[in-house]
Amino acid sequence: MDDEERAPYDPMPHGPPEVGVGPWSGPLPTGPGSEVYDAVLLAEGDRRNVVDRYRYWTMAAIVADLDTRRHDFHVAIENWQHDFNIGTIVRSANAFMAAEVHIVGNRRWNRRGAMVTDRYQHVRHHETAADLAAYLHEAPGGGVRLLGIDNLPGSEHLETMDLPRRVCFLFGQEGPGLSEGAREACDGTFSIAQFGSTRSINASAAAAIAMHTWIRAYADLDDGAWRG
Repeated sequence: MDDEERAPYDPMPHGPPEVGVGPWSGPLPTGPGSEVYDAVLLAEGDRRNVVDRYRYWTMAAIVADLDTRRHDFHVAIENWQHDFNIGTIVRSANAFMAAEVHIVGNRRWNRRGAMVTDRYQHVRHHETAADLAAYLHEAPGGGVRLLGIDNLPGSEHLETMDLPRRVCFLFGQEGPGLSEGAREACDGTFSIAQFGSTRSINASAAAAIAMHTWIRAYADLDDGAWRG
């Protein structure tokens, strides 16, 4: 829902007061490749939360370019309580370039933590975890394995498991974790090693750990990885 309150940009406590760039300076881009540029952004400046290579690009052009380089993992989140973590997970999924993000349950979700990154990410809705599993198992190019994160007996350790390349990480709501239906729909579950007194870590933190584990195993770090 684009009319929901959003957090448009990152805070910049130690940098310039505004992110991005002002109006284009010099002759406007023309010729082959210039179709990616947005006339309004060229005239008014680009203050969006995007990396510099996408400055002045249209949203459609950015999404099309990302589509040529998306990774083979998906992320799914159960949405029963309008959890703020969902937006943060979407933002991390964009940063690690997930193939798709899946929202299971309520169609309306809390977008504030996404920092507008959902506009550049393919987000699908599924009524139930069983619907999600059916979609993934029939995905073009071969089925995608659905793995849930939960501290359950029999869960594999993320740190030592043989992580599939084509995988979807499914996360439950903060507190209750995966629903019973989600556990039944999963092809397996994994846990993240913990050593302190708390019984669980934040859902968005767990999602970022899982996604980065996939990046360490499969991503080409020489192919466009942004280093700041």
